[in-house]
Amino acid sequence: MVQNKKKLSGVFAPVVTPFKSDEVALDDLRHNLKKLNETDLAGYLALGSNGEFRSLTDKEQVQVLEVFAEEKGDKVIMVGTGCEFTRQTIEKSKLVCEMGFDYASVLTPSYFPKQIDGAALKGHYERIADSIDVPVLLYNAPGFTGGMRIPVQTVVELSRHGNIVGMKDSSPEGPAKLLARLDPAEDFHVLAGSANFMYPCLHLGASGGVVSIANFLPCPCCYLYQLFTEARFDEARELHGRLSRLNQAVSGAWGVAGVKAAMDIAGFKGGQPRYPLKPVTNESAKDIRRKIVSEGFISE
Repeated sequence: MVQNKKKLSGVFAPVVTPFKSDEVALDDLRHNLKKLNETDLAGYLALGSNGEFRSLTDKEQVQVLEVFAEEKGDKVIMVGTGCEFTRQTIEKSKLVCEMGFDYASVLTPSYFPKQIDGAALKGHYERIADSIDVPVLLYNAPGFTGGMRIPVQTVVELSRHGNIVGMKDSSPEGPAKLLARLDPAEDFHVLAGSANFMYPCLHLGASGGVVSIANFLPCPCCYLYQLFTEARFDEARELHGRLSRLNQAVSGAWGVAGVKAAMDIAGFKGGQPRYPLKPVTNESAKDIRRKIVSEGFISE
């Protein structure tokens, strides 16, 4: 229990996959990880939504994971392994275990929403957790799955499984409802999936967050978590307001393209998203920079 609580506490970056001329730029990924390793981030989510995992071939996904394996240092690594059918998810999750990563983060299947109810999801996750050695994290991201999410009651039931240890929840109302229902005695940890509500969720019992803004402002995100742990709530609320406003203007307005543009501004190598996604315009990139400056995170 202590191990999971320690490893699943703090701020995690859902690391982007850089591209050059629509090809995976592994050297740029390595550059970003080396810089992020110098921060107090607890770890990373590889092959998540910000990592554009749906736009990567199986071979490219393995190449990306090889870079994470080489550059992870002392960081905790969660790897997105969710597929549309259970068997393939198990196979990908076993690879995560073989490569020495810490957790398999399993996004909900969503292609057959009329047939995927709580019972189907419960069976899906239990079968995965029973079949692999690496611990499983549930992952709700209804914005990317056509509204599909794991019902709260199903999460409560799955939280009692010995190999299902936590959850990333990116639905705005999800973490609060879930945290109110969970048994504090269970070794199950909820990570907020957005800077918009990470700080309020910490007060409700969340153990941290996996937030896209940490790709380009890792230190302020970590400082927010530190302020919370030190009960410096007035300072924390002020910093949360600035991070939340910026997150809505960048990730909220532009998605991964906006995050990558902000990374370029902040000294990382974000680059462009992969087609068919479009990069932000030059004028929009200037606007993103103005917003980062106006919130006080970089100077003119």
